[in-house]
Amino acid sequence: MKNKEELYNQINKKDSNKRPKIKKNPKKVRKIKENLTAYSFIAPNFIGFAIFTLGPILFALVLSLYQWDGSNPMKFIGLDNYVRMWNDTRVHDAFWNTIIYALGTVPLTLVFSIGTAILLNQKIKGRNIFRTISFFPYVASLVAVAAVWNMIFSPVNGPINEILRLIGVMDPPRWAADKDWAMFTVIIFSVWKQMGYYMVIFLAGLQGISAELYEAAELDGANKWKQFINVTLPQLKPVTFFVLMILTINSFKVYDIVYMITQGGPGTSTLVLVYEIYNTAFKNWDLGYSSAISMLLFVVVLFVTIIQFKGEKNFANE
Repeated sequence: MKNKEELYNQINKKDSNKRPKIKKNPKKVRKIKENLTAYSFIAPNFIGFAIFTLGPILFALVLSLYQWDGSNPMKFIGLDNYVRMWNDTRVHDAFWNTIIYALGTVPLTLVFSIGTAILLNQKIKGRNIFRTISFFPYVASLVAVAAVWNMIFSPVNGPINEILRLIGVMDPPRWAADKDWAMFTVIIFSVWKQMGYYMVIFLAGLQGISAELYEAAELDGANKWKQFINVTLPQLKPVTFFVLMILTINSFKVYDIVYMITQGGPGTSTLVLVYEIYNTAFKNWDLGYSSAISMLLFVVVLFVTIIQFKGEKNFANE
C-alpha cells in the first residue's frame, strides 16, 4: 500500500510541476482594487438615481402610451396621447410660455448675477452685509416673498403703481393681473429671487482669477472695461457655462414661482409646461396624457442640454 501511495504522490508531483504557474500581476490587482473602491463610492448615487429618477422616467414613457386615471385598469392607446397633445392649444400655450420664460429669465439673471458679483468683489465698506442682503431672497421662504411681491405690485394700492401715478403715469400696468404684463412680472420676480445664488458662484469664480492678470493688463494700458472684456470674462467662461446650464434647465422646470404669483393666469398667459403637467395629472387625473406632456418637456430639456454640451469646448475650455 505504501508503495502505491508513494507512486501516486510522485505522479501528482510531476504533473503539478508540468502545469504552468499563474503569476499575479501586482499592477492589475491594484487597478482592480482601485476600480472596486471607485464603484463602491459611485454605487449609492447610481442606485438612488436608478430607483428615483431613471425608473420614474421609464415608467412615464410607458405610461404615455396608456389611458389611466389612477384607479381603473390601464388601457393601451398607442400614440393617441401624443396626437392629442399635438392638437391641444393649452399645451401649445404652455410650451411657448416656457420658452419665453427661459429666454427672459436666463440672460437677465446671468447679467445681474455677474454685475452684482463684480460690484461686491470690490474692497468696499460693509460688502459682507451687502452680500448677505443680495443672497437673502434666494433663501427666504417663497410663500412669504411671493405674498409681499404681490402686495407691492398690486394694481390698486401697490406702492409701485402709486409711485408711477405720482410721476405722471395715469394708467399703470396691472402687472400679474394683466395678461400682457403677467409673464414680465413672473420673469422679474424670478430674476430677483434667484440671482443671489448665482452671484455667490460668480464671486467664487472672480476670487479665483489671479491679480497678476489685472496688473499685466493695467501695465498694457487697459482700462476697467477692457480688463473686464479681456481678463474677467475669459477667466469666468467655465463658471458662466455651468451657470448657463443650471439656469436653462431650471427655467424649463419652473413651477413654484408661477403657482405662487399667477397660478398660470390670467387665462393661459403664464401657463408653463410643468404647471400644465401638474394640473393634468393631479387635478384632471389623466395620468397617461400628463406623462406624454412630460416626455415633451424631457425632449426639450435634453435637446437644449446636448446643444450646450456641444458648445462647451468652444465656450468654456479655450
